[in-house]
Amino acid sequence: MDRLIYTAMTGAKHILEQQATTAHNLANATTTGFKAQIDSFRAVPILGDGLPTRAFVVDATMGTNYAAGSIQQTGRDLDIAVQGEGWIAVQRADGSEGYTRNGSLKINQNGQLQTESGLNVMGDGGPISIPPDVSVTIAKDGTVSSVNNLTAPGATNIIGRIKLANPPESSLKRAADGLFVTSNGQPAPADANVTVVGGALESSNVNVVDTMVNMISLARQFEMQMKMLDNAQNNAGKADQLFGLNG
Repeated sequence: MDRLIYTAMTGAKHILEQQATTAHNLANATTTGFKAQIDSFRAVPILGDGLPTRAFVVDATMGTNYAAGSIQQTGRDLDIAVQGEGWIAVQRADGSEGYTRNGSLKINQNGQLQTESGLNVMGDGGPISIPPDVSVTIAKDGTVSSVNNLTAPGATNIIGRIKLANPPESSLKRAADGLFVTSNGQPAPADANVTVVGGALESSNVNVVDTMVNMISLARQFEMQMKMLDNAQNNAGKADQLFGLNG
């Protein structure tokens, strides 16, 4: 009964945590370039005096589903989608380098190429600045080119190249701001093999149907843990009655 309480209690706690992760994934089912979060759990015995009769559940790992989402054409010049493996390098709020698959870009009032959330897109030599009165195109290899709108025909000028990286998935972790960073905090090198599709965006890799089914399954598992606790309480009550009869 003692073991039953610990198992059911910790199981219910972590089912709620997994339900929160599932709800977070579902909420980001339409977020561009989002990668679903994965939780896994394991049973751990409680060590102490006497026999190891008690166990509890711990969150073993918090992983990520790195599968690519579908590429959807938008026709917008500043939209890019990473084709296959790879990441777009951006400058995080603290100045460090982060990685995203969200290629919905914009040009701010200062002429800097940024993500929709206002983070600078990194180039070979740092953030990329766009001159005024130009039309911008982004090539397959991330090269940013411009054409002057004030001259006809305008000459094509290469402004810079978006840094595209492909660090090993095992070296990446999800940061609190939603971006991915390397485990050692060092910038990943640029990878010339990473390519992008212009005028397109990558959708979230969250499968809405599977996620909804998982939420229902977790709810039923939580109910089962609660029933186990009720059974433990009933067993304790009956044991007290038996002890009372023996007295």
